[in-house]
Amino acid sequence: MLHIHFTEADLARTRVATAPDPMWETLMATHRLAGRGRPAPCFLAWRERARAALTACGLVRATRLLLSVAPPLASYFPDFLTPPEGAAGLEAGLEALCATPRDRVRTEVMLTVRTAGAHRPTAFQRELAAGDREPLTETADIMRALYHETIEPDWTRVDAGVDADRALRARALRDGGVDGLLDSLRPAAVWDPPVLRSRYPVEYDLHLGGRGLLLIPSFFCWRNPIALADPALPPVLVYPIRHGEPRLPEGTRGASRVGALTRLLGPTRARVLAVLEHTATTGEIARRLAVSPATASEHVRALREAELAESLRDGGTVLHTLTPLGTALLHGGSCG
Repeated sequence: MLHIHFTEADLARTRVATAPDPMWETLMATHRLAGRGRPAPCFLAWRERARAALTACGLVRATRLLLSVAPPLASYFPDFLTPPEGAAGLEAGLEALCATPRDRVRTEVMLTVRTAGAHRPTAFQRELAAGDREPLTETADIMRALYHETIEPDWTRVDAGVDADRALRARALRDGGVDGLLDSLRPAAVWDPPVLRSRYPVEYDLHLGGRGLLLIPSFFCWRNPIALADPALPPVLVYPIRHGEPRLPEGTRGASRVGALTRLLGPTRARVLAVLEHTATTGEIARRLAVSPATASEHVRALREAELAESLRDGGTVLHTLTPLGTALLHGGSCG
């Protein structure tokens, strides 16, 4: 179990990351690619496309090298692979990775070897532990290639999923303060003041000591949250977002999107779009617009098919919010 201990100062300094972290997403996605069984439905189509892309680009061996450094089922992998600079973008994170001090690289790589129960490190692990810059640069190059080939084509969907999750957390914070925010992490984590608990490969007590906690919603993290192993580093908790309803199959999405956007050209649906800027349930939409819940649900479904809205279940409630594309359409801007 992971036990994160809060003080009053920590509660005041707890916040949610403003965007997906490409370093964490790349590493978590690589772990999703490594699974041998059938993945969760939300990753099924993506994993097929991503594996095909890795084969076509000759990145299968490179992926195995990264997985040797960060084993997907191990209780530990190096913290230097996910530096805080990743919040500023992929290249900033990779630059920080390449600047990791030699002693830290050696310590964290060998700790990975020991916790994995390996009798000896792999050849690539030995090269990293030796302190040479070349294997560290190669690790960064692998992560860059994996991001561009497997994640970047789906980044709009990743960004939309995280943005929808942030809206859910903002609603929880609005209605219940920081207690409500931390309690909204169920079932991935359970808030039992002053301790946040979640399933973890090892017993780990993290005392925040007034530094606060950065919550990082992740599209590719699955089931259990992840914290940095070194308690001296800035505390973060990477947690899995709640994936919305599955998208339409790829073969039908193009035609469906055209039809959905055509249906969007109506006054009521435009008003629904405006309501969703601040997140709402179907019942709240119906009350605000004086329509039936069935009508509100139909409008939300059309917006969701057009990838302008996202629906997330929070216990017995379904919350609807705009995707970045929906926000751009509402305000006449760019979705990036």
